[in-house]
Amino acid sequence: MSKREYLSRYHLIIKKLQKAPASFNEISDYLIRESEYHEYDFRISKRTFQRDLLDIKEALKVVIEFDKSKKVYFIADDFEENEPMKNRMLEAFELFNAFNITENLNEFVLFEKRKSKGMEHFYGLLHAIKNRFVIELTHQKFTDDEPTNRKLFPLALKEFKGRWYLLAKEETSETLKTFGLDRIIEFTISKKQFPKYNSSELNKLYADCFGIINPANLQPEKVVLVFNYEQGQFIKTYPLHPSQKVISEKPLEDAITIELTLKITFDFVMELLSFGEDLIVQKPLKLKKQLKSIIENTLKNYE
Repeated sequence: MSKREYLSRYHLIIKKLQKAPASFNEISDYLIRESEYHEYDFRISKRTFQRDLLDIKEALKVVIEFDKSKKVYFIADDFEENEPMKNRMLEAFELFNAFNITENLNEFVLFEKRKSKGMEHFYGLLHAIKNRFVIELTHQKFTDDEPTNRKLFPLALKEFKGRWYLLAKEETSETLKTFGLDRIIEFTISKKQFPKYNSSELNKLYADCFGIINPANLQPEKVVLVFNYEQGQFIKTYPLHPSQKVISEKPLEDAITIELTLKITFDFVMELLSFGEDLIVQKPLKLKKQLKSIIENTLKNYE
């Protein structure tokens, strides 16, 4: 049996238990059904299943336990909420499997046409971050004619709307800066180490932000938004910000009201504009005025 077959079965077991706790018989039946869609036979014995649970814990860091009273297996930690890396890894493996079992893929899957997102730099930058190595980076801004060379302390990688960014500080400055991976021309990793940085501070730094812009002069504010009911369903499943909570849901009035607490930055305002007539801003008043001003100025340009 190949390693890929083992990993595919582990993934299916996790996927089954992500939906709800299940007995061994329910898991076994699910694996048999899934065998029809894959090139492998996933049928297993109870003994093999117990061995799989140990392998899943060791290899994928997902803990599956047994509830004796209900006689069902369940995932012990909510890794979708607490471990986004694990969930992303499973999503990637799902796509990898689908791509490998389907011939003539372009006939059935419509890929988005886009340029490189700079992922070829990902592993090297991650290595430098993990080992606290100073890097020398050549970066091309959209607004500059010529690339610039920087000597940086690489601190973390951050994703926003399908793009990846390097968070780093220059040797001579304490200001945190962002560099799009897709705009990095090249970089070299030195053997010189920089002082240890508390990574938890980065999470705190961006906790009140939408995206990668974090002006020091702005304070988080409470924002109340009303979406039409259909758009609101999308917003519920793909929140604008971790602080988002639904405070009112009225299908008959075609409205879902959400509340967020964050810094009102330019990229957040642009995101709200993209919803057009599907959105009404209730609070704060200055945000309503800001959106109105942008819309009015835009319309003037088309007159």
